[in-house]
Amino acid sequence: MEATVRFVDGLTFLGRGESNHWIAMDGSPAAGGTQAAPTPMELVLMALGGCSGMDVVSILRKKRVTVDAFEIRLKAQRAQEHPKVFTEVEMEYVFTGRDLRLKDLEDAVRLSQEKYCSVAGVLRGTAALTYRVTVRQPAEEEPTRG
Repeated sequence: MEATVRFVDGLTFLGRGESNHWIAMDGSPAAGGTQAAPTPMELVLMALGGCSGMDVVSILRKKRVTVDAFEIRLKAQRAQEHPKVFTEVEMEYVFTGRDLRLKDLEDAVRLSQEKYCSVAGVLRGTAALTYRVTVRQPAEEEPTRG
């Protein structure tokens, strides 16, 4: 795998991977950036959600489980000292749909976390990764948690 990261101005950079799609990155004003784009660490957190989410969707499709909506909410803590790696990441997998079996959802999430998600595999070297599954009915206000 290869990528190129190009300096633009201030702390803005553009990155492009083998898929040939560009993505912008920037820093906070306190660091000299303009917050014109996500920071690199925000992208790492989003990459974790995207990687695991793709696994979960693929697994659920194979099981013929259909959801109306699916999102992953992530919260991370970082070390106080440089390189300020993630030390803890909490992930909430929120599924919306009718007649969803919690076990099917939990199995898909567990497989992603423990076997398939390469970003989780990388982050596990410095961060404690925890997760939970929340199921919502389409018109439901209060979630069911597992």
